[in-house]
This record gives sequence, C-alpha cells and structure tokens, in this order.
Amino acid sequence: MVLIRHSLMIVALLMVALAAPAHAGPEEDLRTYVDKNTQRLVDKLHQEKGLYEQNPQAFYRSMDQELKNFVDFRRIAARVMGRYARQASPEQRDEFVEKFKRSLFDSYAQALVSADDFTIEVKEATINPNDDGRASVRMEVISASGNRYPVTYSMYETDEGRWMMENVIVEGVNIGLAFRDRFSQEMEKNGGKVQAVINDWGDAVESLNLEGEVDKS
Repeated sequence: MVLIRHSLMIVALLMVALAAPAHAGPEEDLRTYVDKNTQRLVDKLHQEKGLYEQNPQAFYRSMDQELKNFVDFRRIAARVMGRYARQASPEQRDEFVEKFKRSLFDSYAQALVSADDFTIEVKEATINPNDDGRASVRMEVISASGNRYPVTYSMYETDEGRWMMENVIVEGVNIGLAFRDRFSQEMEKNGGKVQAVINDWGDAVESLNLEGEVDKS
C-alpha cells in the first residue's frame, strides 16, 4: 500500500511538472512588465478624469509619480535637445527636463482624460538580437468605438536591470524624433539661444500638432 501511495505521488508530481508552463523567457517577462505598468496608468487616468480640470498641478504630480519609474524623461529630453545639449548648462538641462514633462501633460492630458473609455492591449515584446539591452514593445490602443491604433514603445535596460521607456512611435510617427526636429527649428529661430527655446517650449509643443502628423501617417 505504501509503495502504491508513493507511486501515485510521483505520478501526480510529474503531471504537475508537465502541466506547468516553462519559464516565459525575457521577452514575455518584458511584455508582462510593460502590460502591468500600462494597465495601471490607464486605470489611474480613468479614476482621475476630473482631477485635471479641478487641480492641474495635483494631476501633474500624480502622473509624474506614476510614470517616473517607467519612463526615462531625462533621457528623452536629452535626445530631444540633441547636439544642443552640450551648449546647455546642467541647470538648463534640468530645467528643460521639467519643462518637457510639463509640456507633455499640458498638451495631451486633456485629450486623454476627456476621451471616451479606451483600453490598451500589449501584444508582444521583441528584444534587439544585436543588443539585449534594447527592446521594442508593440501594443494597440482601442477606442470605445472599436478603432485600433498601433503604438510601439522603445525600451532600454538600466544598469540596475530595470526596463525604461525611451521613445514611443504612434501610428508610424516617431514622437521623439518629431520633438528633436522641433527643438532644432526653435534653436535656429531663436539664434541659438538655448534658454529662449526652453522658455517657449510649451508653445513650441502646442504648435507641433502631433495629432495632425499621426492622422497623416
């Protein structure tokens, strides 16, 4: 009887082992990580739809807190400045990071919180075969009417092993590149004065009309 019980236990353990999925692997791990962060942000936006109108500063702080460990705003801002970052002082670079974040929230937060309910499906993550510290994550934003809009996050892995977003492509439009082109245009218009571009960056983003660029893609 003891031998039978032991045999049944071994069979049961083998069945569990065979039924359990193998380790998902780094790409599925990354997809899950991005999905978790993305869904948390969507839930936050749905919960705080009225906060932007009532208290924009509180909304900004809330979104900044939600995104700071997932989106590398400093890295994105440095790329937006491009070669002109070398002309800026450390204080100016810090100021631009904050101005850049705020301009994004001011320009696009209203559209997000006033939109009908939407969902995001994170489809797949692909790690760069030539650099395992770089990856892209493909997803779709689905509107209340059922329209689907492709979005791709560009990700990189920090020295501490955390994946951070460093760019986004919406319906084929490279948002980081669009901002960098605008920064370069503003530098030319302002005679190469970095501080002038930083001061007027909010207006520059508003006039960029990324929604129109996306519609044309």
